[in-house]
Amino acid sequence: MEIRICKTADELGQSAAAHIAVLLQEAIAKQGYARLLLSTGMSQFETLAALVKETDVDWTKVEMFHLDEYVGLDESHPASFRKYLKERFTSLLPLAAAHFVEGTKENIAHLTEEIRKKPIDVGVVGIGENGHIAFNDPPADFDTKEAYIIVDLDERCKRQQMGEGWFATLDDVPRQAVSMTPYQIMQCKKIVTCVPHAVKAEAIERTLHTDGVTNLIPATLLKTHPDWVLYLDTNSASGILK
Repeated sequence: MEIRICKTADELGQSAAAHIAVLLQEAIAKQGYARLLLSTGMSQFETLAALVKETDVDWTKVEMFHLDEYVGLDESHPASFRKYLKERFTSLLPLAAAHFVEGTKENIAHLTEEIRKKPIDVGVVGIGENGHIAFNDPPADFDTKEAYIIVDLDERCKRQQMGEGWFATLDDVPRQAVSMTPYQIMQCKKIVTCVPHAVKAEAIERTLHTDGVTNLIPATLLKTHPDWVLYLDTNSASGILK
């Protein structure tokens, strides 16, 4: 585990994007392609904005996957993660392929087949205010070996989505999502986690200051990954710097 603390969210995004770009270039140089896993949400704005400007990456050799999507949410909805990624990432780059979570049970088999063809080289995995990774809210299922499952969203997770402005009311937030499992996330060769902003300070403090691993703070699982780099800004790091 390595922790890199930047002054601002913008600096975090630029630093993390440069790091991700190098990892992608290394994978392409070694094997002729790279497989990239992306997370979404407000905390990823700066990183994705910087990453699409990384012109040294041969994006025609990069295949993208993403972590999760709400069940039953139309892609036209402002909160749709498919919409988010198409607007901020896939429409801006000549990717080899992009595999989207559609938020349906039927889509899970296809995603599983695609993601298990070859390992993910770089996983960009965020941490939620409740300590979740993807939509694996506490208590997360650390036992399943499935690639994607349907999960129930807890109230704190739904409040985060509303607080970030994706939904007008708590009742508007879908109750379920299709989420990549903790097991599948941990299969990434390298994981880069970008967590700016003060609202994430408690989750970061709990993740790093909790001994061992607990599914009540799902992000603690990342500490066991052999190649995990955590990017924070001074706001999100405030709980571990005091």
